[in-house]
Amino acid sequence: MALMFFILWIILNGRITLEIVLFGIAIAAIFELFAIKVLGRRAESDIRIMRNLPLIIEYILVLIVEIVKASAAVVSVIFSGKKKPEPCIIEFRSGFPDDFRNVLLANSITLTPGTYTLFLEGDRFVIHCLRKEYAEGMDDSSFVRLLRKMR
Repeated sequence: MALMFFILWIILNGRITLEIVLFGIAIAAIFELFAIKVLGRRAESDIRIMRNLPLIIEYILVLIVEIVKASAAVVSVIFSGKKKPEPCIIEFRSGFPDDFRNVLLANSITLTPGTYTLFLEGDRFVIHCLRKEYAEGMDDSSFVRLLRKMR
């Protein structure tokens, strides 16, 4: 996290000089100590993020691709005279014990056009889909498979 604070400091300054680098190191260290002492942040969080960084990047790329694909599908429903919305509500369990992955999955589903997370309690999801085929395989989607790999 201190590295992220330092990078943000450099970006906001717009240039790199010895003075800016030294102040950046000091300010990043102060913010890091503040986050640990006052906000209760733990170093294990940084280790977990760094360990899962390749999966996080892959997840973001898959999310972008799924948003584009779902957008095209929804546009075809809107402009096609043949396809009609067939709304349905499905329920499934993700099996994730932690809130982080469940909330990330719920937000990813909502960000994808044609689907909306209506309800999330623990690992129980209630999803509204614009068409029945959007609901197929939701419990074993690419999002769920990637989140299962995260530790």
